[in-house]
Amino acid sequence: MTALVFVDTKVFVYRHDRSDPAKQARADEWIAHLARARTGRLSFQVLQELYVMLTGKARIGFDPPEAREIVRDLTVWQPVAIDLKILERAWHVQDGHSVSRWDAVIVAAAQSLGCSMLLTEDLQHGHAFGEVRVVNPFRLRERTPGEIVGGGGG
Repeated sequence: MTALVFVDTKVFVYRHDRSDPAKQARADEWIAHLARARTGRLSFQVLQELYVMLTGKARIGFDPPEAREIVRDLTVWQPVAIDLKILERAWHVQDGHSVSRWDAVIVAAAQSLGCSMLLTEDLQHGHAFGEVRVVNPFRLRERTPGEIVGGGGG
């Protein structure tokens, strides 16, 4: 079975942010790989944050209809809704690790989906939260996503 990979908000943001071409290219490489392999996962929290970051003045400045289309397109990634079960799991993560409540919810959502990797630059690269290992997609530029994930349809 191919590993499922949970993708945090900033990876999607960098894909649309022209201010850092290196990160934009790397984010695009990861997202394209996960889309082809159909192994990318996310949550509605990520979609909400993405919309805010795409339309916010401090970040990229997409107009709302364009940002909404980007968000709608990502629903094929099977976003999980944050429910009480995930919140309970997030509180457990937060109590056992030094992470913010928002990062704990991301970790809990990844765990609930059975993901083995969490793609983010907001947590320590290589850290494991149970079965979920943190991978900073911008740190391992010399390796392809397929090499890091271990294959997976690409």
